[in-house]
Amino acid sequence: MAFFLNDCGIVCAMGDGKAAVREALLRGESGVQPTEACSPGRVLPLGLAAGAVLPSVDHLPLAQRSRNNQFALAALAQIRPAVDAAIARYGAHRVGVVIGTSTSGVGEAEAALAVRAAGGELPGDFHYGQQEMGAPAMLLAQALGISGPAMVHSSACSSGAKAMASAARLIAMGACDAVVAGGVDTLCAFTVAGFSALESVSAARCNPLSANRNGINIGEGAGLFLMSREPAAVALCGWGESSDGHHMSAPDPEGGGARLAIGQALQRAGITPQQVDYINLHGTATLQNDAMESRVVASLFGSEVPVSSTKPFTGHALGAAAALEAALCWLLMQDDNPEGYLPPQLWDGAADPALPPLHVAAPGARLGRPLRYALSNSFAFGGSNAALVLGRLA
Repeated sequence: MAFFLNDCGIVCAMGDGKAAVREALLRGESGVQPTEACSPGRVLPLGLAAGAVLPSVDHLPLAQRSRNNQFALAALAQIRPAVDAAIARYGAHRVGVVIGTSTSGVGEAEAALAVRAAGGELPGDFHYGQQEMGAPAMLLAQALGISGPAMVHSSACSSGAKAMASAARLIAMGACDAVVAGGVDTLCAFTVAGFSALESVSAARCNPLSANRNGINIGEGAGLFLMSREPAAVALCGWGESSDGHHMSAPDPEGGGARLAIGQALQRAGITPQQVDYINLHGTATLQNDAMESRVVASLFGSEVPVSSTKPFTGHALGAAAALEAALCWLLMQDDNPEGYLPPQLWDGAADPALPPLHVAAPGARLGRPLRYALSNSFAFGGSNAALVLGRLA
């Protein structure tokens, strides 16, 4: 059973909209840049979407005014005609929203607490509802005037993938005919400080699979899809989810949960590992994640299938990461990529000899034919694992 991805909206450090992001991806142009925006006094490379044109939220109730919601609305605007057509076709009660996020409006809470620390009172433009995890789903449902299911997944780095899997389940069980699904997360000092405390933040652009890798870059963005049974070029063909609970922040070094999630995704898609044309790695550039993931990928797929991590392009956008990475695959599975150009990996090329050799996609890498099946991995804190298989079926 295929769940078609009829349209895609994307905002991230690489650009605003499908055309801008696709061009930056194929040019090998990273959006990760050094800044003090979320770490005053310390310059760090971040995937800050500084050039994004965000809609105003001044007209919304105070509880909905957050930068995170601005990103959600910006991505929605790109697919709004397709979503409105689905609402007209199926009815407002038959369209749902499922979003992944991890920060929601925490940035607004940070600013409010700074004001309180300086003056003793919270500012008048702060509302606790701004940091509710459910805020983006509620906002989008209200903006669209729909009454179908509206929910948020917040499982760290797997949130966006789990949101897409949940959307497919809603359609499969007959609860919805169409779902707006994806993820949104925005940068704030809270997340940068948290990962810094774990000593997992790199002072340079992240370097997945390299012997010189030393941590992640945090990023932000929004990726939204309209999912339905209406045929389109690309579909979510399979997904897998698992929870190994090995450690609060470190992956199971044996990769049992990751292997299970990938296996479920392939089984649901009805394909073999040999049919996968490209793998978008979770690829955080931390020592333990890259080691675990490369072992699992090598054991399941061998060393011939092209792989890359796109986090050097976008930064690690946490709750939005899986949706953004699915969107990058979706962009290159459209009709305008007949040569099958692949997302390249930006790194120093110094492969870690301790890891199994993988076929890392270099700039300009292509299949010489359309990209048919892509696997996208997401492995989160607490052992929350998710894998998506996107397929070109048209």
